[in-house]
Amino acid sequence: MRNILKQHQVERHQGVSRSNIRDFILGFQDGIVNTLGLVLGVASATQSTRIVLISGLVTTFAESVSMAAVAYTSTKAAHEFYESQLEREKKEIKEIPHMEVQEIRDIYYKKGFRGKQLTSIVKKITSNKRLWLETMMAEELKLLPGDYEKPLKSTFVVGASAIIGSLIPVIPFFLFPVKVGMIAALLLSIIILFIVGAVKSKVTIGDLKKSGFEMAVVGTLAALVGYFVGKLLGVVYV
Repeated sequence: MRNILKQHQVERHQGVSRSNIRDFILGFQDGIVNTLGLVLGVASATQSTRIVLISGLVTTFAESVSMAAVAYTSTKAAHEFYESQLEREKKEIKEIPHMEVQEIRDIYYKKGFRGKQLTSIVKKITSNKRLWLETMMAEELKLLPGDYEKPLKSTFVVGASAIIGSLIPVIPFFLFPVKVGMIAALLLSIIILFIVGAVKSKVTIGDLKKSGFEMAVVGTLAALVGYFVGKLLGVVYV
């Protein structure tokens, strides 16, 4: 019984961790990949460091605000859905408790519990309305509170991580001329993307090298698209 209660606590904590990690990676990866593609595209079409920096910084803040806004609306919708399901379960526990008790019994029966042990688990869970509700949400609906954080928190994490990610490809152009800055921005971004991908695999589930490699490849491909588009436009219009 203690193990079951502990499992619920662990699931809630993991839900919060997953939510924070997901939001950070979403903002960071989108920021670095989009900005890297843009600055390489602009840099391939012009030799003006000033123009590259202006376009990179404009993209950094526009991208971050856009990502934060998307995070707010999507998280708000998900949070509202979670709340609606929570209220529905509360109502069912109050109005049709015998059916909800049977659902708890069915859930743990499928997990392999039988006889007195099953009866004890069902009695323990249904004697605590908060635990009962959390169990129904997690086990029946597969909804964990940590996966549906408050919109403002998600907005902040995504927006801040997008700014951090977007600035990485821009920084080399403060230090080097355009051609050298392009190489430095690409290499730095690939390394950072690999590290973030590897860290993601450590805190979630996945192979360290594979996860890092996949994220680095995605960033490189996006950057190359931006580069070749900029190169083409540079040839046509410059």
